[in-house]
Amino acid sequence: MKAKINQRIDELEEDIIKSIQDCVKIPSVTTQATEEYPFGKEIDNALKHTLKMCESMGFKTTYKDGHYGYAEIGEGEELIGIVGHLDVVPEGEIENWTYPPYEAIIEGGKLYGRGTQDDKGPTIACIHGIKALIDLGVEFNKRVRFIFGTDEENLWRDIDKYKENGEEIPDYGFTPDSTFPMIYAEKCILQAYLTCNNVSNIKLSCGGALNLVPDKAEYSGKNREKLTSELEKLGFEYTCEDNKVSVIGNSVHSAISDTGINAISRLCIALNNICEKSNTIKFVANVIGEDANANKILENCIDDVSGKLTFNVANLELNDKIEKLGVDIRIPVTYKKEDIVTNLKKISSTYNLEYNERHCLDPIYISEDNFLVKILRKVYEEETGLDSTPISSGGGTYARAFDNFIAFGSVFPGKPETEHQTNEFIEINDIIKAAKIYSLAVYELLQY
Repeated sequence: MKAKINQRIDELEEDIIKSIQDCVKIPSVTTQATEEYPFGKEIDNALKHTLKMCESMGFKTTYKDGHYGYAEIGEGEELIGIVGHLDVVPEGEIENWTYPPYEAIIEGGKLYGRGTQDDKGPTIACIHGIKALIDLGVEFNKRVRFIFGTDEENLWRDIDKYKENGEEIPDYGFTPDSTFPMIYAEKCILQAYLTCNNVSNIKLSCGGALNLVPDKAEYSGKNREKLTSELEKLGFEYTCEDNKVSVIGNSVHSAISDTGINAISRLCIALNNICEKSNTIKFVANVIGEDANANKILENCIDDVSGKLTFNVANLELNDKIEKLGVDIRIPVTYKKEDIVTNLKKISSTYNLEYNERHCLDPIYISEDNFLVKILRKVYEEETGLDSTPISSGGGTYARAFDNFIAFGSVFPGKPETEHQTNEFIEINDIIKAAKIYSLAVYELLQY
């Protein structure tokens, strides 16, 4: 059966890539909510588009008021869940993209576009993996349900609504929204705002999504010349245009924020050095600086399972009334959230900043003896010949949403993780290989 599955996926390659392209062309970024579209019209378009595709393959589909949808096939009491998301993070500065983010251009064996890797490409590859089983006449003695999320990049209100509505909870499953071989431990994700009244004369508006390290931070105040001189001394990259000084960083996912360059942090350091100060600027410059592991908040916060704490200064707003700093913190699985929050509140209060929690996702840590881990490891090893030892992640996936779930692919070891970045892409050969692994994994789960 393995050979037949792989052959059928190869035959479906053109359909798989075309389906991913069609979905990527829908700019499903969260926008202003309406009664009809809780996360914006384009996200709703992506959801309906995907459900229609599944229906054409023989799935029974359900659409729930723009919050989520699902597609199911098979019979039996047991329910295997596969959870993916169709919302994407904003594209950032479009002029920085070599290939437009929503045109799904293929170049050099790569498919470019926002959502190609996170998470439209993997989700659609997985759908076609099930389609291959359908085409081959595999008996679905268990039910397989794709649950399509629409708010993964924000507050998971889609999953909350799924549970509030009393929808059936899968017995076990996976999400194709991370890396291979698989993620058995995910850090706690804590997002918060630090706020105070703005008594300075500084106005700033920098950054964007909390789970993205900002790659640009603009300043247009009166001390532009002093700022550029200080940036030169510090060796921080910047540009000047239209009376604005733009500090340049390197954007990466918050889960690996210590591998990027935070433009807001660098701007605050330089502003603080030239005495252009506010409570928030002083906090960022003195407490965080360029230390994305936040050792001044909790020194050497690290464990053997999931690595170091990461702290992302994600956005900063200084207007006529308030100062507001948005941060994203990824906490190692063996630490308690309170370990961080207590220290953060204490230190930030010395800068007259008030802590306001926005969102928190508890960590997950699944035993390597779990049957699901064993089955997915077996499939991955047999198909790739690679080591299948589970790894940990600072990312937050839908594996946290249900018990007995794990993040499984789709980025292979040593390959670029381009999610949330400019010129996000997938390698076509890799996404087809992932489709084969997903198809084989579901086949094995059906036999279990």
